[in-house]
Amino acid sequence: MSAQDGPTLITSVQRAFRLLEAVSAHENGAPAKQLARETELPLATAYHLLRTLVHDGYVRKLDDGGFVLGDRLDSLHSAGHTQTLLSRVRPALAALRDELSTATYLTFYEDGEIRVAEIVDGPRTPRVDLWVGFEDAGHATALGKSVLRELDEDARRDYLSRHQRPDLTPRTITSLPELLRRIESSPLAPAVTDLEEYSLGTVCVAVPVYRGGTLGSLGVSLPAERQAQIQEIRTRLLPVASRVTRTLSLTI
Repeated sequence: MSAQDGPTLITSVQRAFRLLEAVSAHENGAPAKQLARETELPLATAYHLLRTLVHDGYVRKLDDGGFVLGDRLDSLHSAGHTQTLLSRVRPALAALRDELSTATYLTFYEDGEIRVAEIVDGPRTPRVDLWVGFEDAGHATALGKSVLRELDEDARRDYLSRHQRPDLTPRTITSLPELLRRIESSPLAPAVTDLEEYSLGTVCVAVPVYRGGTLGSLGVSLPAERQAQIQEIRTRLLPVASRVTRTLSLTI
């Protein structure tokens, strides 16, 4: 294969990454002239790329003129770490989907919000239509109610004080006392259910999981006509949740 047949490379991107690598080698920062010399870039090019990287948050300019890595890279590192963790539990979620013939969901409670981290579905096990974001539907989903059940009283009160409880279906529980009563007295504890409260025609079951000290929930959704299988599904969910918790916690 000739050089002309190789991949098309963007020189400016390569140069920006070389600069980032050079910046990372200087804990206390380095000036543009030094970085240009180390990367063998023209000084004008180094200045232009550094200004762009500073503007986008990947590099930060110190008061003395030196450059250090910016906060944006911390976010990328955190996101990459999360992706690595999820890749290690995805096979267990896929196996659960195939065994129960259900779409499978994983959420975490982060920064005061219940967020979907992963959904594993398929042509024969479609996910529920997420027509309302989980941030606004914690009261109506098994995944959200599972998190609320496990939160301590102060954290639960804080969450509920910041979120409305919209009436998503005729079955949605909007009364706060009734919601708390059902969460705390779930007959399937530690599992909780959503019986067409988020979407008519769909029921869900969820149980708690943890990623180190971060609370989350593992759940499945299935057609309402399979509601009689909820107890059986709950029995299968619990050991998988334990395995997911162990995998996530051991790899932090």
